[in-house]
Amino acid sequence: MAVVELETANFEQTIQDHDFVIVDFWAPWCGPCRSFAPIYDKVSQDFGDILFAKVDTEAHQAIAGHFQIRSIPTLMIFREQIIIFSQAGALPEGALRELLAKASELDMADVKRQIAGQAANQA
Repeated sequence: MAVVELETANFEQTIQDHDFVIVDFWAPWCGPCRSFAPIYDKVSQDFGDILFAKVDTEAHQAIAGHFQIRSIPTLMIFREQIIIFSQAGALPEGALRELLAKASELDMADVKRQIAGQAANQA
């Protein structure tokens, strides 16, 4: 599947419509972003159940600001509309594949229980 470009008009709907989304926050002037792009594209071909997306932080500063992106590239993984991973820095191909495999294995029912428990403790 091709990598999808996200912008303000389609970001929220895209996250809502897909159970598993990985987003690469990048900018055209960013050297590490340009170096990471071929790895991201290559890995996207092998994970058909995951939507791979990109946000140009220069063109879509409101999205970058909303997610407090301070360094690029930053990868963010959404599972069932919950952010389960967010980290700055380009990953080597093997590390990206391992990250996606681990994210796939998460028990989202357990994650939701943990979130509910934290919310109850804060109330």
